[in-house]
Amino acid sequence: MATRYYLSIPDGERARGSDADLSFTAVSAEGFASQLQAALRGDALFERWRAKQPEPDEVDASLGATDPNATVQGEQRDLRMDLVAVTALSGTVLKHRLRLLAGSGWELRDVTAA
Repeated sequence: MATRYYLSIPDGERARGSDADLSFTAVSAEGFASQLQAALRGDALFERWRAKQPEPDEVDASLGATDPNATVQGEQRDLRMDLVAVTALSGTVLKHRLRLLAGSGWELRDVTAA
């Protein structure tokens, strides 16, 4: 069952993870949405992160789950960007990907059934 996550990025310039190789590079709401959607649909971001871990083989494989049907839409609201992600992935996986991409520069506003 899919879940709809309402996310907010208050400041796009600060929505960067601690590792530039894994972080958002986008500057627009549409760009953030596109990069998050790619991170949910495929495992490339997870695999790059896992390869950087001291013991890659010991990383919890469930964090690498993907949802090829995930969608993310972005909308600019003044300086803030609002994203709506619809995915069957768990909240744990979504939050992990967001921390890699945006660090702490994002907020979860609401969660509903899709």
